[in-house]
Amino acid sequence: MLQLSALLFILAGCGETIPKGETPRILAMGDSMMAWHAGDDQGIADGVEQMLREPVIDRSVAGARVLYHLPITGAMGMNISKQYVPGNWDWVIINGGGNDLWLGCGCRRCDKKMNRMLTADGQQGEIAKMVRRIRAAGAQVIYVGYLRSPGVNSIIEHCRNEGNELERRLGQMAKADRGVHFVSLQDLVPHGDRSYHGLDRIHPSKKASAAIARRIVNVIDG
Repeated sequence: MLQLSALLFILAGCGETIPKGETPRILAMGDSMMAWHAGDDQGIADGVEQMLREPVIDRSVAGARVLYHLPITGAMGMNISKQYVPGNWDWVIINGGGNDLWLGCGCRRCDKKMNRMLTADGQQGEIAKMVRRIRAAGAQVIYVGYLRSPGVNSIIEHCRNEGNELERRLGQMAKADRGVHFVSLQDLVPHGDRSYHGLDRIHPSKKASAAIARRIVNVIDG
């Protein structure tokens, strides 16, 4: 297990800052799905940036959760809601919740944790609270779901039902507010196709990151 000093050192380099004098209109937040390949400028936010030809500030942090209560590391981005920074945002792209289910409750007896994140009607919980705060500042929100691995085994396969239920709730949240858009990835991966995942069969390949970015851009271009 990482010592606190080592974790702080890692987090110190996470979360892109807003360059002085610039007013970008798109912010990205989330966990490792969003952050994967960012070091190679081929992450999801990088793809959105390149397709739209405008800056996207990526504050996502690998391992981040929706429910995270340690104050120091939470403020540094391990709590997804704390990745948000005020700005003149037109769009805020978010993903998150998977680490809470897979790591936080082992995908077993997750009902209580699920409800703390987002209730069945999509109106209450930490995700709804975070989205309402961002919407109150004027931005539209794009909440992105997770990759599936149809026909390919992975260590998170047993979380499928919980993940599907979380995404159903995210869909309900989006239906209640025209400024909230849920982007499902349920149909992105063809059956048995391993090219959309990394070697761990959890995180997106560079190909998948680009495909996810395209779906996000389609919402923004609307």
